[in-house]
Amino acid sequence: MTRKYYFFNEDGYEDPKEDLHPMQLTSADIILRQQLEHSISKYFYNACDRRIQDLLSVCRWYFTTKANTMTLVIECPDQVTNWRILQKIVPMAAWLNKFYCGAKIRVCPPDSQGMPFEMRVDEIAVYRDMA
Repeated sequence: MTRKYYFFNEDGYEDPKEDLHPMQLTSADIILRQQLEHSISKYFYNACDRRIQDLLSVCRWYFTTKANTMTLVIECPDQVTNWRILQKIVPMAAWLNKFYCGAKIRVCPPDSQGMPFEMRVDEIAVYRDMA
C-alpha cells in the first residue's frame, strides 16, 4: 500500500504541484549528492576488514544514489579479482544491510567478460548459505 501525502496551499486547498520533486536537479543538488556518495564510500571502506579493503583497492568502486536506490558498484580489473569480490559479497552486503536495507551491490567483471552480478542486500540470507 502506497502512502499518500497531501500539501495544502494558504487557502486550504490541495496543491498537487507540491507533491512533485523538481524536474531538473540544481547544481546544489548535484553537489550534495556527490558529497553524500563520498561520505558513504569513506564510511563503508573504513567498516570493511583489511582483506576487503585490499580487494577494493585494485578495483574501481563507488556508491551511486540515483533513482532513490543506493548502489555499491564494483568494477573489477580481471576475472580473478571479480571472483574474489564475489566471495566477499556476503560481508559487504551484511554491513550495507545494517546501513540501508534497500541498498544494492553490483559487481562488474572486465569488459566483454560476462554480465554484472547485482543483488539487493535484503537478499543476504540466500547468499549467506552459499558462502
